[in-house]
Amino acid sequence: MSSERPLKVLVYSDDRTTRESVRLALGKRPAADLPTLEYFECATEPAVIKTMDKGGIDLAILDGEAVPAGGMGIARQLKDEIFQCPPVLVITGRPQDAWLATWSRAEAAVSHPIDPVRMAEVTADLLRQRLAKLPATTA
Repeated sequence: MSSERPLKVLVYSDDRTTRESVRLALGKRPAADLPTLEYFECATEPAVIKTMDKGGIDLAILDGEAVPAGGMGIARQLKDEIFQCPPVLVITGRPQDAWLATWSRAEAAVSHPIDPVRMAEVTADLLRQRLAKLPATTA
C-alpha cells in the first residue's frame, strides 16, 4: 500500500475552519484499504478551476455554503467543463439540501456540521470508485 501514489483531494471553502474540519475528519487515510491522501486547499473559485484544470485530482470536496461562489455551482461547472471529471462531494448547509447536490451533478453530499465518520465513509466510497475506473499502472 505504501508504494501507491497518494490520492489527491481538493478541498474548497472560503472558511479555513471548514477546510480544516475536512482534513481532520479524513486524516492521512480515510480507510485502511486506500492510499494516503494529499490535500490541495482552495479558498476561491479561480483557485479551484486552476487546480482542477491542471489535472491529477482524484476527488473534489466543495463547500456548498462558500461565498461568493458556492460549491454546488462550481461542481456543476466542473462536470460541464472537465472531460472525465473526478468525483465531487458537496458539503451542504443542512441534510434537506442534499437534493441540490443532485442538481450540481455531485456524486455525493454530506451536511454541516461535518460528521467525521460519515465524511470518511463517503470519501472512501468515492475514492474506491475512482480507483476502479483508473487504468492499472505498472511498477
